[in-house]
Formats: sequence, structure tokens, C-alpha cells
Amino acid sequence: MILDSREIKPTLKSVNIIRIGTSGSLQPDIPVDGHVAGTHGLGIDNLLNFYRLEQNEEEKQLLHSFVTHTQLHGQMAYPYIAGASASLIKHFVKDFYQGITVTCPGFYGPQGRVLRLGIRNPALVNNLTSFRFGQHRIANFEMETSAIYSLGKLLGHHCLSLNAVVANRIKKEFSKDHFAAVDNLIKKVLKIISDDL
Repeated sequence: MILDSREIKPTLKSVNIIRIGTSGSLQPDIPVDGHVAGTHGLGIDNLLNFYRLEQNEEEKQLLHSFVTHTQLHGQMAYPYIAGASASLIKHFVKDFYQGITVTCPGFYGPQGRVLRLGIRNPALVNNLTSFRFGQHRIANFEMETSAIYSLGKLLGHHCLSLNAVVANRIKKEFSKDHFAAVDNLIKKVLKIISDDL
């Protein structure tokens, strides 16, 4: 967009967007302080239901299986999914756990935490952990990835979400130094970018 005229540029270009953040692991074998590359962003946050995101046949089947398994239909807006950029993720295969990253619309109830209020789906974390679709499983959850992947796809950008695991929600283990975990991830990503991209 040309800011002073508020007009869309006549020539658009595609950019690489790499999110570096934190998440909770949903698999016992993905340890605290480990690093996850999200193969897909699966949103239970409703954002992309306001846009025209088309799902391919595999994505439609995956979503149907996910909704059936988690029993989330009728409780919230229908989930959506978008894949990571194939041109980016291939550089992050080594030393990264991989799997679907679920995007939640909040930190407490939407991620299965119970404080004073009861939650509608107390089995959410267990259902996310046990979900399988072919070779796909849910690796982690956080609050941004599905929007980045989906909006990036719609706008023609190449997106990838990389996460430092600060909590393993299955083992109930927590990072002793989440600042160091994120710092290590940033350094790893910058090295890969400078060497390979």
C-alpha cells in the first residue's frame, strides 16, 4: 500500500515471514526447551472464518477428522487450516520437531487451563494430543500461527512458524529459563537464514 494515497501498489511482491515465538508442547516426546517447526497452522480462533480461505481436499479431510475427534463442532466456530511454506520449512527439518501447530484464541480456557471458571471442553488438551491424521499429529499450541499461515497464503507470502517450547503440557514440565530457550531459537534461526536462505 502506498501510505500517503492509501492505494494498493500496482506491483505486489511475495516476502518470507518467519515467526519466532513460544508455545506449549502437546506431545510427551517434544521436550521443554525444544524447538518446533509448524507444518500447518490449525486455527480454533475464528479469525479466518471472516475471509475466503479455500481448503484443499486433504485439508478438508484433516479438519473433518479433527472436529470429529475433538468434538469441537457446535462449541465454537469451525476450525481452519493452512500449511507452512514448503520453500521455507525444508531448511528447518534438522534439529526441529515438526507437527501441526494449533492456534488458540486465548491463554487460559482456550488452552485448557482451569482457574476459577469451569471450561466447556475439559478434555481439550488430551484430545489435541491424541489426534492423528495419516502422518500428521498436533505438536504444540500457541496464539498466532494459523492466522500467519492463512493470511500469508491469501496474500501470496511464504510463512513459517518456529517455536521454543516453554511448557510440556502432557508431562507438566516447564522451562527453567524461557528467555534462554527463546534466545537459543533466535540464534539457531539466524544461522540457518544466513547459511541457507
